[in-house]
Amino acid sequence: MEHGRLSRSRLTRGPTTERARMPELPEVEAARRALQAHCVGRRIARCAVADDAKVVVAAGGREAFESAMVGRTIVAARRRGKNLWLQLDAPPFPSFQFGMAGAIYIKGVPVTKYKRSVVNSEEEWPSKYSKFFAALDDGLEFSFTDKRRFARVRLFEDPEIVPPISELGPDALFEPMSVGNFLDSLGRKKIGIKALLLDQTFISGIGNWIADEVLYQSRIHPLQIASNLPRENCEALHRSIQEVVKYAVEVDADCDCFPKEWLFHHRWGKKPGKVNGNKIEFITAGGRTTAYVPQLQKLYGTQSSKTIAASLVQLVENSGANDPESDGEVADISKPKKRAATSRAVRGQQNEDTIGTSSRKARGNGGGGKKPGADVEAAEKAAATKSNGEQGLDQQGSNAVDSSDRVTRRSSRKVKPRK
Repeated sequence: MEHGRLSRSRLTRGPTTERARMPELPEVEAARRALQAHCVGRRIARCAVADDAKVVVAAGGREAFESAMVGRTIVAARRRGKNLWLQLDAPPFPSFQFGMAGAIYIKGVPVTKYKRSVVNSEEEWPSKYSKFFAALDDGLEFSFTDKRRFARVRLFEDPEIVPPISELGPDALFEPMSVGNFLDSLGRKKIGIKALLLDQTFISGIGNWIADEVLYQSRIHPLQIASNLPRENCEALHRSIQEVVKYAVEVDADCDCFPKEWLFHHRWGKKPGKVNGNKIEFITAGGRTTAYVPQLQKLYGTQSSKTIAASLVQLVENSGANDPESDGEVADISKPKKRAATSRAVRGQQNEDTIGTSSRKARGNGGGGKKPGADVEAAEKAAATKSNGEQGLDQQGSNAVDSSDRVTRRSSRKVKPRK
């Protein structure tokens, strides 16, 4: 039996809780493995792509896309990061960028618990959300669906040499960095570690929940500047990335099989909770809603008070808008060429600008000396004033702000005065 398939039978059970998950490397890899196991060696007898120009990128039109598929034999299912493509016996090849809600379904075959397990005979098939449908010569059928319409279905002569796949960093599963290269790379990054992990040009396949999980397991604050991390923390992070990604892939992204001590089970919805007896707080890091455990993941150095104050202000400003967790995924799939060329510089500058702006707001027009934590306390007051004046804040956002206030107050007591 193929390694990692022992838990396949568990995929028939429903998920224990509803989680607003988006596909990351384990979910896309589960889809790739299912296609590899059931569709390779079979010929495409019929193909249909959706009349949806936002999702289906077909330069020659839908009919040309469909006709290019018919009669071709599937040679392999391949993946890099959150992108999957089918290698056929001759180009062009169809490519699938999963976006926020993309999923592969094979009729009658369990694929992943990310969305659901098996399409049964009573369900609409193919789904009205299907963007790519193929019937194979042996009668098997599969479909790529996307309800949110942030996915992309494209046709490429060689997917690996053109954007978006050509601009991705090494795959977190297939191309792991050596410890030495990882340490060297982190030492050159002057941005927050969470933002760096989400940068698909740095490492591809890590999304929001994986980033939160590996930082929690390696005891690293999500706002800590990457270049400031001690060697032991860098090594712990490198180890956590490998362990979390490999384990999630081995159980086919079945979250019910994830260890109960993982942060994963407690991080959803920005609701108060605890993991292993320690309180979970929510802040904004890398433009995304971020769960962390302040008792274990501490900021250190002169960065701490300014960075927490900046995160507090950013969380309040974002709370009346769309969930940053969703917005970040949209950014991953929009204008990939421009994003790859500028992501490192922009994120680094954005981090510096946010901290600087927040510090200036906290300082106001006062001069001279001030007591320790004054920046944070002033930011708290400004954030509270803004929060009270916002009419569009939902209760969930308000809870997140309250949680961040408590994080900030704790941090302000720990900050030593500067000389």
